[in-house]
Amino acid sequence: MNYSSRQQLDKHWLRKIDWILVATITVLAIFSVLLINSAMGGGQYSANFGTRQILYYILGTILAVIIMLISPKKIKNYTYILYIIFNILLIGLLIIPESPITPIINGAKSWYSFGPISIQPSEFMKIILILVLARVVAKHNQFTFNKSFQSDLLLFFKIIGVSLIPSMLILFQNDLGTTLVLAAIIGGVMLVSGITWRILAPIFITGMVIGATVILGILYAPSLIEKLLGVQVYQMGRINSWLDPYTYSSGDGYHLTESLKAIGSGQLIGKGYNHGEVYIPENHTDFIFSVIGEEMGFLGAVLLILVFLFLIFHLIRLATKTEDQFSKIFIAGYVTLLVFHILQNIGMTIQLLPITGIPLPFISYGGSSLWSLMAGIGVILSIYYHEPKKYKDLYYAKS
Repeated sequence: MNYSSRQQLDKHWLRKIDWILVATITVLAIFSVLLINSAMGGGQYSANFGTRQILYYILGTILAVIIMLISPKKIKNYTYILYIIFNILLIGLLIIPESPITPIINGAKSWYSFGPISIQPSEFMKIILILVLARVVAKHNQFTFNKSFQSDLLLFFKIIGVSLIPSMLILFQNDLGTTLVLAAIIGGVMLVSGITWRILAPIFITGMVIGATVILGILYAPSLIEKLLGVQVYQMGRINSWLDPYTYSSGDGYHLTESLKAIGSGQLIGKGYNHGEVYIPENHTDFIFSVIGEEMGFLGAVLLILVFLFLIFHLIRLATKTEDQFSKIFIAGYVTLLVFHILQNIGMTIQLLPITGIPLPFISYGGSSLWSLMAGIGVILSIYYHEPKKYKDLYYAKS
């Protein structure tokens, strides 16, 4: 092969990569490292989590590239194998006693620890569940020739069936936050699966009524809610501190009151990079948005949100371009995952939503969360990489 042929091959290979998506994730990575480095400035940590986050991003990028080179068809064939493996890992966390390999961290046994690296199976299960649901929906619709209420009801139970096991296993770990993420993913996939609203509307309305009833019960009959639903004391504390944080400012409401103070004190343009003054424990993880609110102000926070909105818009455009049901459903599920994470994380730092252990995607410090998200990006890059012609004029072709 001469130089000219190799050059053409290289150009062809480069054209098969979704550079817009790569650039957007790179911007988020820069945000992440800068904010985590700034969170170190308070002197509350001995380790340099910013450097570790760079390493996590490097490993996550390698994972995404490997997945990108695998065709969507092959990825679809591996979904049930991954589903079984990670369900077994989740079961292992429930039955294996506490040990150096299965340590209890922050009161939860949700990780497998191998020296300096800890793996949280529930984080990867988010992506695997989206893959499984995409395969279930795509296969059902492919072989349903006469769509009817009965066929839609069957699809509904198929979705619930494959979702129930991982959801229950994660709930048994007392990981309510991740369970809620799975519920959001299930709801998002159902919305785009083609199931009739005659089935979905009553279910969603019932869910909202139950949610409202639980909140009212917490406000006016907390002891009854504890008995009926088995709500843990710490979970009640989080809800009470969300509704009235200043009454619980020395306990469960401490994180929230300090977060509100930090974000409010940033005002329009912030105090300046690495000039945060408000102390928030573990602010490099779930409360990373408080750092940008304090140091970069309203404008910095809006800039980050705009990057997220652009990412979501880009992914939706990709989903509308592909005709492959599996790819379309996966992207829709991944977008649901991102939207729920972003709304919940930002919402909890400004008192719109209760505090949960849900990180800000691509920004919060953490290996498992970032690697699972990058695995999802790898699947989307694979969809683009193996069908580049469909996306050639993504932003320029007439609709």
